[in-house]
Amino acid sequence: MDITHPAATNRSLRQRWNRIADYLQHLLGDSVLCLVARLGIASIFFLSGRTKVEGFLSITPSTYELFQSEYTLPLVSPWLAAHLATYAEHLFPLLLVLGLFTRLSALALLGMTLVIEIFVYPDAWPVHLSWAGLLLLLVARGAGAISLDRLLRLR
Repeated sequence: MDITHPAATNRSLRQRWNRIADYLQHLLGDSVLCLVARLGIASIFFLSGRTKVEGFLSITPSTYELFQSEYTLPLVSPWLAAHLATYAEHLFPLLLVLGLFTRLSALALLGMTLVIEIFVYPDAWPVHLSWAGLLLLLVARGAGAISLDRLLRLR
């Protein structure tokens, strides 16, 4: 009678799982992870920026109204806040897509996320936490191999 010991079975399952995990890590790696993070968070901010303009970068009157009523910030005029947010939501996502100055761009968008969370939509923390997770990954790891940062040897 052949009785397998539970410890041997557990060890075998663990070894198989570890082989699968090693394969997935090798297959995907940090480069794909960082690329997906860059594209995902860039699309969120860029699409938000596009709602604030018409044409190339002409800020809409409704954007100024939003920053006067719903998006009010302390110590910053609505006019200045509208311009800063609109330009930031176009520039930093573009840099993220290119993988250029990735850490700087991610830090800037992380700061913007904190401002939105604290002053504009404090109850939207689950959404902002998911944004922060992607941005913190990029701050910590950089753009990955598929980027201009890597090509230009920028850390």
